[in-house]
Amino acid sequence: MKDILKAPFVEEMCKTTANMYRLGWDERNGGNISYLLDEKEVGEYLDLNLVKRVLPLGFDATTLAGKIFIVTGSGKYFKNVLDDPEDNLGIVRISADGQNAQLLWGYSGGGKCTSEFPAHLMSHMARLQVDPENRVVMHTHPTHTLAMNYVHELDDKKFSHTLWEMCTECIVIFPEGVGVLPWMLCGTNSIGKATADKMKDYRIVIWAMHGIYGAGKTMDETFGLIETVEKAAQIYMLTAHLPRINTIKDEEMVELAEFFGVNYRKDFLNL
Repeated sequence: MKDILKAPFVEEMCKTTANMYRLGWDERNGGNISYLLDEKEVGEYLDLNLVKRVLPLGFDATTLAGKIFIVTGSGKYFKNVLDDPEDNLGIVRISADGQNAQLLWGYSGGGKCTSEFPAHLMSHMARLQVDPENRVVMHTHPTHTLAMNYVHELDDKKFSHTLWEMCTECIVIFPEGVGVLPWMLCGTNSIGKATADKMKDYRIVIWAMHGIYGAGKTMDETFGLIETVEKAAQIYMLTAHLPRINTIKDEEMVELAEFFGVNYRKDFLNL
């Protein structure tokens, strides 16, 4: 067997969590990531027949039965993942009946999957129906996006349009816009279901006064998606109290989207 600590997917999780902590997005044990892995690749590093523990999920994930994920742990700090991945990360397989996660590696100190793993799995289910190559779900607390929640209407169209106005690249990076949920109790199946419903239309879902859920094909794509939303929110917060002399016009957004060939939400523009 190859060294699991040198597996590309473990290294990606270590680097990404460290970067997100460095940016101030994931204070204390805030934030969590789940990454759908290739069974054949994981089999090069682990004995897939050796189940260390069984962790109840608390909901039915039958449609993901047999799928393997690497997941950040409950109560774990992103700043510690790089130094001790085996304690802070876990590799789990969804059981055949969809009720449990079978621990194949990690959580060496007796830990378990993030409490928001059911919400992640629900989002994986929703995104895989839209894009079979979706592999990553990332939850984080970007500072300026959170600040924007307090001063901007929590409406999909209005929030998306404002973000699109902030940076030329925005309508190209997230042409479908962003989904916005009202404040809801985190760590519950209710917020997981609400997020999954939004994930049918968006790769970014904002949890009001809490953070962002992002989804994508790769770790880089998902991180970059959230990073772009956060940059736009930062520019908004730096300028919202000032008279606006210039802006990106809706006609210019159309020009951008059509030049780059992206399928954008035309109903989110005011034309």
